[in-house]
Amino acid sequence: MLHTTKELEEFSLDATDGPIGRLKDLYFDDQAWVVRYLVVETGSWLASRKVLISPIAIGKVNAIDKLLPVKISREQVKGSPDIDTAKPVSRQYELNYFSHYGYPYYWGGTGLWAGGLYPSELLPGYVGLGEGEHLEPRSDAPFHDGEIADKALGDPHLRSCEAVAGYHVEANDGAIGHIDDFILDERTWAIRYLVVDTSNWWLGHKVLIAPQWTRKVNWSDSTVSINLSREAVRSSPTYDPSLPLGRNEEMKIYHHYELPSYWTQEAARASTVMTD
Repeated sequence: MLHTTKELEEFSLDATDGPIGRLKDLYFDDQAWVVRYLVVETGSWLASRKVLISPIAIGKVNAIDKLLPVKISREQVKGSPDIDTAKPVSRQYELNYFSHYGYPYYWGGTGLWAGGLYPSELLPGYVGLGEGEHLEPRSDAPFHDGEIADKALGDPHLRSCEAVAGYHVEANDGAIGHIDDFILDERTWAIRYLVVDTSNWWLGHKVLIAPQWTRKVNWSDSTVSINLSREAVRSSPTYDPSLPLGRNEEMKIYHHYELPSYWTQEAARASTVMTD
């Protein structure tokens, strides 16, 4: 299922033994366009501290109750490394974070999550994944590869969804609007679309642009360049945030641009991995 970041900002997170807090922001990888961390405001139980929660720990999204179940305990959250959300997340912080939770690294592979498509695929050596249980690493599972860690000591490419919302979007032949929201997949935590508000150019119109169609992101200039013309965007299907975005609606978008969909590309990649 697809969710907007504005929708998820209304969600709370529950650990296996009680509430953690409310979602405040999302950090995404600007190379893979995948959410790597949820920024959570903990509230009074932890002195309103902000903590990072990896999608690795997130269970099935409860859209009805606006709840994200987290398969870790409050004590684990309390002991997690402190984070200053006003500063970039360093790779050293990530190494400490993953060591604290006993998680495998998400980098070092060709998939969205290491060599796989889903964050849960990083946990083949874990037991205790039933409802109401938190993660316990198996003693014989080799989670951390020292060589992978050594090669990845450069800072990760993590960006705040909240900060990037508002960036100007440039087509091949001129400006078309600004980023209003993001739409992500709850299973992979990949950002599937940028919601672009074209109201300054074409009154009252919102369109969806897939991250794969971006040509360049200029972080210092707060602009995103895309490999599409203004006319192609102008004539694309209109996005209505009040209506569900189903596969039929997605197919219309890709058909309009005559570009391959993310689901066919991922199916082909998974097929290649299985035959290797």
